[in-house]
Amino acid sequence: MDLDLTGRHALVCGASEGIGRAAAHELAALGARITVLARREAALRDVVRALPASAGQQHDVCVADLADATSLRGTLQALVARQPVDILINNTGGPPGGSAHEAAAEAYLEAFTRHLVAGQTLVQAVLPHMRTQRWGRIVNVVSTSVREPIPGLGVSNTVRGAVAGWAKTLSRELGPDGITVNNVLPGFTETARIDQIVRERAARESRDEAAVRADMAASVPARRFARPEETGGVIAFLCSPAAAYVTGVSLPVDGGRMASI
Repeated sequence: MDLDLTGRHALVCGASEGIGRAAAHELAALGARITVLARREAALRDVVRALPASAGQQHDVCVADLADATSLRGTLQALVARQPVDILINNTGGPPGGSAHEAAAEAYLEAFTRHLVAGQTLVQAVLPHMRTQRWGRIVNVVSTSVREPIPGLGVSNTVRGAVAGWAKTLSRELGPDGITVNNVLPGFTETARIDQIVRERAARESRDEAAVRADMAASVPARRFARPEETGGVIAFLCSPAAAYVTGVSLPVDGGRMASI
């Protein structure tokens, strides 16, 4: 199986922790040069220092805020002028929890900007190089909520669905250029995001956090939460030469939790 990404440059967003950091590590292990993107430079430099690196692998950092589309566009233009991007991992933290009907309109606009508008800005920045070489990989880290909405995550459920539809459309438009576009749908994963969800659910239900975690784990056939590197490995596979004929899919990495087919 051809998993070799030697000579490829991957831009990994939201890479200061969690799934983004794990994806950066797995891609580097396959030989890719990595640029990690997030808001916290110190955290990004810690990530880079821990990445696997052989001869020729020069990893880098890119400090940017996905909520600021104008600034992001300028930062990306400078990045791709210096190092064209072959692989884009579009990943960012989810919106705060809460019901859909009680959320302010501004909460939807902010989430749409951070998740979809930022994604569009990223794609437009990296696309010219991908099209020229007729090879590219775009992977969006979304959520199982695109198939089964998660209670208490009204804004996230809404915006994640929009991202999934956008990605499917892109996959059909860009397939003739040798560019694949896929979504990974993480289930319950040991990250800061799951800690937030557990806290919010425990507060909403007036329950102990440990009991909430136990119930959530019990709802997963695997009877546990995922480790970030398990999701990172799936992301890396979708970026590999072996996955060249996989595009337009939304792939759950959820331990079998979703009931839908």
